Amino acid sequence: MSKALDFLLQARPEAMQAYFSFLKKSGSHLDAKTAALISVITKVHAKTANGLRQYLPRALKAGASADEVIDALLMAMPALGFSKIVWAIDIILDMNLSEFGHYLKENLPDRNASTAPVPQWRSIFDVAALADGETRFVKNGCEAYYVLRDGERAQVYSARCPHRDNIIPESGCAHDTLTCPFHEWKFDLKTGRCIAGGTKPVTAVAAKVEAGKIWVQ
Repeated sequence: MSKALDFLLQARPEAMQAYFSFLKKSGSHLDAKTAALISVITKVHAKTANGLRQYLPRALKAGASADEVIDALLMAMPALGFSKIVWAIDIILDMNLSEFGHYLKENLPDRNASTAPVPQWRSIFDVAALADGETRFVKNGCEAYYVLRDGERAQVYSARCPHRDNIIPESGCAHDTLTCPFHEWKFDLKTGRCIAGGTKPVTAVAAKVEAGKIWVQ
């Protein structure tokens, strides 16, 4: 979600909730895959890179194949234009998604290799910037997290809602509770458990505190 939408959710929450309700109802007769492919096309039309990175995995998760994604973009060429399709393909290639592996074999790791890739740690925040018990929304590249400090430990959760994979904005956090503005799923940040709206917990991320920084895999 963009900073602008995050701002509008805070400034005009009732109007924005009506907007999200409209989006939900307007696609109520579409299957999840079709709706996700349309969302991919709209993000390409607007040339919203973060939106494309968010909605493309959602379309793949809903059952769309790489070939269906490419066909959807090409069929939308009268509206998109060729330059926007090329722009989108560049982003898709940079994402290095396994679903596109038959087009990118030379760029993908050998699935039959005997040595599994070693997960890489990356720092996302200075632990001193968090008071004990404080929760903070942190963006790092294309990903976003909620970081909860507990003494010398840090509990980190993905900011992506497990319901539809959208990012829960900073405005959705209050008193160690996350609330997704799209469908009102609520999560307890101390446990990750979903406490309203659904059953899936928010995703915990492997984390450690080292050299004064919070690191995640």
